[in-house]
Amino acid sequence: MNTPVSPTAKPQADARSSYKAFRAISTRWMDNDVYGHVNNVVYYSWFDTAVNATLIEQGVLDIHAGSTIGLVVETQCFYFAPLAFPQTIDAGIRVAKLGTSSVRYEVGLFAQGEELTAARGHFVHVYVDRETRRPVPLPAALKTFLETLT
Repeated sequence: MNTPVSPTAKPQADARSSYKAFRAISTRWMDNDVYGHVNNVVYYSWFDTAVNATLIEQGVLDIHAGSTIGLVVETQCFYFAPLAFPQTIDAGIRVAKLGTSSVRYEVGLFAQGEELTAARGHFVHVYVDRETRRPVPLPAALKTFLETLT
């Protein structure tokens, strides 16, 4: 796994082999901006989609009735190459840090078939009680699944 980037180090693209799970995401016409490539805000949406869809499919996140939800408290993205409609993006997912109530997810975005990330970033979820919004320990099933992504 990557170590945190120092403020003076130039971020580098990651290899596909650095990620544990993948999800294909189709670009949409509206994702492109006037400059002819995907707008930067869309990348953050892909991060959310890749991670949360994976957790839902694994049965470890119930967005409608679960007592625990994840709130994003930090996010960052580095861009290396443009992506544009029409392309399919492969989102690679890994867990860089697993805490008592928080997780640092790292996501690499690859043009389909490419070996290096076009963009990579992270976000931190703090898991909280749905009602009180106070941090709670990661549910056992979630933690067990996340350990497979480290």
